[in-house]
Amino acid sequence: METFIASRLTGGNSVFPLKIIIDTLGITLKDPGLFSGKEKTIPFSRISSVDIECPFAGYSTIIIETTGEGCIRAHGFTKSEVKTMKALILENIGK
Repeated sequence: METFIASRLTGGNSVFPLKIIIDTLGITLKDPGLFSGKEKTIPFSRISSVDIECPFAGYSTIIIETTGEGCIRAHGFTKSEVKTMKALILENIGK
């Protein structure tokens, strides 16, 4: 199981940063809040593609296209983190 936490320096992540957890079952996105939070788990079988946006300067974004869930964008990760997330997801999609 791998856990990635968005930087607190990016918009929307300053107080309660987004977490992405990748385990053997799929991807869990945790968006904590002050009084409540959102959590969404997507099994690997529902993922159709994974893209990353890595600007020359600043934080990177991972874009996960799903079947039935739509597009999920998560911003505030380093370039190496989004590359690692993409590799882990693509590795597990084929299983």
